[in-house]
Amino acid sequence: MIGTAKRLGMTAALVLAGTMAAGTAMAAAPTFHPRPTGNYPFAEAVQAGDMLYLSGILAEGSDGKVVAGGIEPESRQVMKLLGEVLARRGLGYDDLVQCTVLLADMKDWPAFNTIYRASFKPGHYPARAAMGVNGLALGGKVELQCNAWNPGRK
Repeated sequence: MIGTAKRLGMTAALVLAGTMAAGTAMAAAPTFHPRPTGNYPFAEAVQAGDMLYLSGILAEGSDGKVVAGGIEPESRQVMKLLGEVLARRGLGYDDLVQCTVLLADMKDWPAFNTIYRASFKPGHYPARAAMGVNGLALGGKVELQCNAWNPGRK
């Protein structure tokens, strides 16, 4: 009986030691990736563990202003910029696991969906929420925030 208790105790100690070692390995400090343009007080993305958290993306043109023309040009620009942010980390749309869409007018939801859908393989969409808001930065009509699976910490 005592031998069995010792073996169980040693097994528990080994499991605990392994868990603690794994926890230490997973506790790497986040990596902050600055925005390549603009003087805003937020990172373009933050790598924490196996997840890459992206800041919200507005439809900014090269001049730092929202592209003109309404929801469709803004949606195309947001998706283009999202692809560029992902590419800088060696990722693509297939690596996205969650997105949140902010719309200045929920009437624009169908138009946004049409453009958004075209960026993904059919049936391979990230989990998503969409909400109407009372104003977006820079007067934009759409902002998109996403999170990507990035276990290789690219």
